[in-house]
Amino acid sequence: MSRQVKRRFIAGATCPKCKAIDTMALTKENSVETVTCVNCGHQMAQPEEHVVQDVRSKEQVIGIFKPD
Repeated sequence: MSRQVKRRFIAGATCPKCKAIDTMALTKENSVETVTCVNCGHQMAQPEEHVVQDVRSKEQVIGIFKPD
């Protein structure tokens, strides 16, 4: 069973890779917002604020495990 993801387009946004205008679509899955260019496929992701606070500078994080 495939699950459809709702995309919201960002008016006036320009893709940093192909420079196309009005092609950037915003999706949110598993609490991660992703912006994708529907023209060239370029993607950018925005982590949630609590993830940004837990990451030390000059490190990259795939996920943060916090047991309940």
